[in-house]
Amino acid sequence: MAATSPSPATSDGTARPRAVTFGTVTAALMVPLMIVAGVATSLHTQEIRHEWADRQRGACRHLPFPVAEYAAGWGGAILGVAAVAVCVLLARRLRGRHGLRLGETWPGLLAGTTVWFSVLAIPMELIQLYVVYSAAASGIKLGDGCY
Repeated sequence: MAATSPSPATSDGTARPRAVTFGTVTAALMVPLMIVAGVATSLHTQEIRHEWADRQRGACRHLPFPVAEYAAGWGGAILGVAAVAVCVLLARRLRGRHGLRLGETWPGLLAGTTVWFSVLAIPMELIQLYVVYSAAASGIKLGDGCY
């Protein structure tokens, strides 16, 4: 029997799966989108509260606290934490399947650099969530025109 050399396709590493796939690009793009959506949703709680206060003053009576403000407060915090989780899962996938670090591909670099904005935004989102619950407990003064 004649000895055959291994094919060049398997010995030079080209048989490895590609690191930049539709899934990695999608996950990398989800990180900045979730960060922006989380911050916008958290800040939207202020608009909801001001509209609620204006409606109460216009009606001259106490109205129930809007459930949409709770949803926006929790949604912002959840989106911020989810952005970090997606980035960590993307890093694990790149390391496990391809042996690459997060910054060695452009989707990983995008996710890895933008996730730090989420780390900075999560405390703000948690403070907004606290403000939602404290505003619900404190109520609002209706003003002098109401009896």
